[in-house]
Amino acid sequence: MNKGKIVVVDDEKMVTSALATLLVVEGYDDVHCFNSPHEALEYLKENIPDLVISDFMMPDMNGLEFLTAVKEIYPEVSKILLTGYADKENAIRAINEIGLYRYIEKPWTNDDLVLNIRNGIERSYLLSQLRQKIAELEDAKKELEKYSKNLELLVEERTADLRQSNAKLEGIFNYCADGIIILNEDGVIEKVNPACENLIGMVNNKIVSASIDDFLFSKKTFITKELHSVEGEELFLRDFYLKNPLSNVIVPVEVSFARINPDDEFKRFVGVIRDVTEQKKADKLRDDFIATLTHDLRTPLLASIQTLKFFLDGAVGNLEDKQRVLIATMQKSSEDLLGLVNALLEVYKYDAEKLELNKTSFNIYELAKHVFDELKSLADNKNIDFSIECEDKNVEIIADRSEIRRVICNLCGNAINYTPENGKVTIIIKNQDNDLIFSVTDNGCGIPTEDIPNMFQRFSQGTSRKRSSGTGLGLYLSRQIIESHGGKIWLESKVNKGSEFSFLLTDTVVSQEKIGVSND
Repeated sequence: MNKGKIVVVDDEKMVTSALATLLVVEGYDDVHCFNSPHEALEYLKENIPDLVISDFMMPDMNGLEFLTAVKEIYPEVSKILLTGYADKENAIRAINEIGLYRYIEKPWTNDDLVLNIRNGIERSYLLSQLRQKIAELEDAKKELEKYSKNLELLVEERTADLRQSNAKLEGIFNYCADGIIILNEDGVIEKVNPACENLIGMVNNKIVSASIDDFLFSKKTFITKELHSVEGEELFLRDFYLKNPLSNVIVPVEVSFARINPDDEFKRFVGVIRDVTEQKKADKLRDDFIATLTHDLRTPLLASIQTLKFFLDGAVGNLEDKQRVLIATMQKSSEDLLGLVNALLEVYKYDAEKLELNKTSFNIYELAKHVFDELKSLADNKNIDFSIECEDKNVEIIADRSEIRRVICNLCGNAINYTPENGKVTIIIKNQDNDLIFSVTDNGCGIPTEDIPNMFQRFSQGTSRKRSSGTGLGLYLSRQIIESHGGKIWLESKVNKGSEFSFLLTDTVVSQEKIGVSND
């Protein structure tokens, strides 16, 4: 085991041989012995030692001269002087002049010599490490001095950049046409811009420190409740209103909220509030036009369908096969057009909040079973495994039966339509703590993730990958119906694996005690 490089110099070969043997026995295998100090110096020019041992009295160059030359090459290396004359004066002079580590008198004891060799090597190592650390500190000091000279300039540059950025942000905040508001996690207002003051109709000191719920509201939810759902993504809210609590003036708005510094434990939010008064007016004019037009189309369409039915029933005489096919096609097209007109009217009623829900108590399983029986033939035509899963078939809910039926028909019809032959569609009904969870699952083509947020929007027809031939109003109307009941509808889907459409109606299940139904 190599414990360090040792160089031994003595003009007597017997001494160097004895030292070499002793050191090998003690485990030092990197020992180099020289009988000439000049040869030793030549070796040391190319090799770094950990310890140098030299005799005092040598021809041509004595031990002090030799160790002085070694010091010039390796100042930190430990040096031991061997002397047979016990010349303390020379030894002390060597310690002072050349930094001699030890001097040992001849004859020496092996234990004392080995201990001094071990300590000398350790000293060399420690001095080398110390010198290295000193060099590193010197380099670090130079770098620090260099950095210190530039630090003030860097601070000035960063301060100027920060001042410029703050000026830009302040300009955007103060002169933005939309209202900007900053809230903490409890919904307390911390700051508003002038546009927000104008929208509310109150000055800054009357708004700051108040709750956002005092000014911003919806008929369906509280803003603080929505804020708790904001994590890394932006929250966009429609159908909200800003009100002046003093004058009760109300302004329709759309709001976008996002978290400030999402990594912080303390949640703060920035919101952008846009006045949509003119947009609402334009939407109302459009919806009123659609409502008037579709309402006026219903009467002639119904008359046309009834007339064609008379022909098909033979009320005006027998028809030839070709005539019957053409008239049946006309009747089907008219009925499809009437369906579109009716869908547009329903959408208008929900958008205009003119539809009053007729809530009654009914058995949700029986309603789903009726829809199941109506659509079973469509599923059988594609050899689809169509089934219902319901643990409690006596569950009754309070809701608008006809509107919930419309949602179930739409979800089941879409599932059958988009599921390939030999596929599977399942209706799942769950009663969970007086909440109804209704789901329709399929193993169809699935919906890409980027298309899911648009599936419940008006006139959304399928996905970007596959378009449907429908009106794009079915899922939008379903969302309107469920949300008008205070519920929630959502979609989970994976491409080529299938989809699951679900809706939740909270606190809508009627307890068995109230309706007197037993599960026995």
